[in-house]
Amino acid sequence: MLLHIRREVPQVTVNDVKDNWERLQHTIHYSFNDISFLENAMTHSSYSNEKHMPKDRNNERLEFLGDAVLELISSNFLFHSHPEEPEGILTKLRSSMVCEMALAFCARRIDLGSCILLGRGEDMTGGRERESVTSDALEALIGAIYLDSGLDSAAAFITEHILSDVENRQLFIDSKTILQEMVQADMHGSLHYVLDGEEGPDHNKKFFVSAMIGETEAGRGCGRTKKAAEQDAAYNAIMKLREQKDVPEIN
Repeated sequence: MLLHIRREVPQVTVNDVKDNWERLQHTIHYSFNDISFLENAMTHSSYSNEKHMPKDRNNERLEFLGDAVLELISSNFLFHSHPEEPEGILTKLRSSMVCEMALAFCARRIDLGSCILLGRGEDMTGGRERESVTSDALEALIGAIYLDSGLDSAAAFITEHILSDVENRQLFIDSKTILQEMVQADMHGSLHYVLDGEEGPDHNKKFFVSAMIGETEAGRGCGRTKKAAEQDAAYNAIMKLREQKDVPEIN
């Protein structure tokens, strides 16, 4: 039975967001010398437009700078960690490591969405969970750290929160394919996905899905689209199966 859930989403206030900045600095192991850099990085264009702020007060310029810093640090990392690989392979590896989905995954791990100042419309339509918003904010955060205390600090942040745990991020991105391979290789029953329910208005839906192996629920997930919910369910199923040590890791 498909459930249609109606749930009021509380409006996040500016004070709520700014309170989260202290938590964010603790999470990323970096304290800003000039907090205005962080404020700039966390100001989405929808908020600056709504408040009639100057265009340079949103995070788009910092995103541009952070993207360049990220490209330099990730390129340096790959150059030294893959000494035998040609330029074409290095370019593909870098693209997969810093693509929008991968950066959004990193942003989720530090709960960056709760730290972004959004316009009311963007907030009410799920902007805090939108990959394009959170990945851009992550690049802006890199730019802010770079301006606040230089390349070494930005590199330390990138190394800890983006370049580490690459395997787990790649697993998340390719979770449906990897789970399918695991089921085909080691398990009985076919893999399929069941839509359990959905909530919210049409412009801001959230879907709930179960990954099923035969008649057994392997994992549950949610997302703004059915595809995203299936991906989340597959990822959680893989984590559950690995904990049970029923199947080997996929290399």
